[in-house]
Amino acid sequence: MSSGTPIINIAGLSIGYRGPPLLDDVDCRIFRGERIGLLGRNGAGKTTFMRLLCGTETPDHGRIELASGTKIAMLPQDVPDDVVGKVLQVISEGLPPEWSADDQRWRAEQKLEQILTPMELDPNADFRRLSTGMQRRVLLARAIASTPDVLLLDEPTNHLDIDSIIWLESFLSKLPCTLIFVTHDRRFLTELAQRILEVDRGRLFDWSCDYPTFLSRKEEALAAEEKQNALFDKKLAEEEVWIRQGIKARRTRNEGRVRALESLRLERTARQEKIGTVKLQIDSGERSGAIVLKAENASFGYDNKAVVSGVTTTVMRGDKIGILGPNGVGKSTLVRGLLGQLPALTGSVRVGTNLEIAYFDQTRAQLDPDQTAEQNVGQGKSSIEIGNRSRHVIGYLQDFLFSPQQARSPIKYFSGGQRNRLMLAKMFARSANLLVLDEPTNDLDTETLELLEANLVEYNGTVLLISHDREFLNNVVSSTLVFEGDNVREYVGGYDDWKRQTQQTIQDTVRFIPGARPANKSTESANSDIDRKPKRLTFKEQTELSRLPELIEQLEIQQAEMHAAMASEAFYKQPSEQITRATEQSTRLSQEIRTAYSRWEELEHRD
Repeated sequence: MSSGTPIINIAGLSIGYRGPPLLDDVDCRIFRGERIGLLGRNGAGKTTFMRLLCGTETPDHGRIELASGTKIAMLPQDVPDDVVGKVLQVISEGLPPEWSADDQRWRAEQKLEQILTPMELDPNADFRRLSTGMQRRVLLARAIASTPDVLLLDEPTNHLDIDSIIWLESFLSKLPCTLIFVTHDRRFLTELAQRILEVDRGRLFDWSCDYPTFLSRKEEALAAEEKQNALFDKKLAEEEVWIRQGIKARRTRNEGRVRALESLRLERTARQEKIGTVKLQIDSGERSGAIVLKAENASFGYDNKAVVSGVTTTVMRGDKIGILGPNGVGKSTLVRGLLGQLPALTGSVRVGTNLEIAYFDQTRAQLDPDQTAEQNVGQGKSSIEIGNRSRHVIGYLQDFLFSPQQARSPIKYFSGGQRNRLMLAKMFARSANLLVLDEPTNDLDTETLELLEANLVEYNGTVLLISHDREFLNNVVSSTLVFEGDNVREYVGGYDDWKRQTQQTIQDTVRFIPGARPANKSTESANSDIDRKPKRLTFKEQTELSRLPELIEQLEIQQAEMHAAMASEAFYKQPSEQITRATEQSTRLSQEIRTAYSRWEELEHRD
């Protein structure tokens, strides 16, 4: 956590609509230059929190204090319908009003040039004709043009391809302003976030660490919470048994104990339990043929003009295939061609037997916004058949965290994350042995996303997955079809495997070009570095190696105690100086542990 004067000070903030409050008496301080990842389940209140910060929502209680002169800008999750005009005009709307004066226009022109060039935007392009990803880039440019002190980003990676996401990571990391962003992209979080804030059951948890450290601390905190709740519930049950004893016990009962029981009951009522987890069950139905899809030098397109060429692949039953490429390159065309929905212009395509296909469309075109969730899934019926078992639609939707009231509500009022969950519910309401998923991760919270991952890995059927989520591809697919120029090539593994294989291909090509030299050192030198045997350990190093396991164990015990203290609600009620010292100490411990492990591995390798 940063020290000094906060740029935003939040005290006693509360807001709620219907049901439990989204934010309940939360406190937080945000400092200049921080990069903060804002986490929480769909509907937990992340977007509401950002709207409170930028003033478009008013809290029920509490206050938000900004340092003098602080400007806040926000990139919304969806592209507003009222944004029209040339790109230059749209971005200019974000400039400070005073820059429109004659003696200030040079500042406006300079600022626009500083934005347009690095963001690779055409100032004369028509905004409404751009792809959704490019429209969001223009809106980001408009937000930056206001020279904000704090920039709020709601799902900034949605609709972006991988190259654009990597560009955005680099661009945002160089901005001098404070960043607060919501994203489902775990790699993006890992690369960018220096601090994690989590909205959970009305509270705002400040984890004061990066995303990988948050994951381990969160797991420890949940385990501690479950243990504490179990002890509380045991105590409550014992008191309930006592109060219900016979007439003799009631005559002599301790009135203080009765009042304590009433207090326990109130505390139990006030406790907001951890919201349930989405229950995904994918029915793979009957087995398809061994060969699901096969293409030989196929090309697909429209009006006899090829969009995708040179496709050769065989998809076997149980394969999980990722499809990777820039926006607009033809990924959906490829899928339609492989499924036989689009005739091949050249080459051949064979579609296997006994296929039952379920399709997840990123545009959500299969959902009728004027119908309720129940109507969208049930399609006029009150029950559905899943795995030879009849389920009432309302009960089935509760597996996807929709309350009966939400199930009976028109989905035009649903958030993006809720609509994606409904799409999953609609798709999994029928058996399928081939799943076609077009950007299924957009707007999903991390827990639902990880559960979807796990279910796809265990799924017995075949998967075709279009995604720009690098971690999702790494964790799910067995091979990847990648658009490279005018052709499509297949690689074993996920995104990182593809990057590693293409990098190796480049190195091999350079190695066999006469006279070519690697960027840093000659091939001979590189090979000699690899082949050189490590020196044997000195006596001092052997002593160090023998002591490292005990040192690591001591450091990890200290870290566990520190994490347990920081997970408690009382920790954040201390003076800010104590919180700062504790978080700095936690960071130092993490670094010492990483250093110790690295040194241990080094010495073990040489021993």
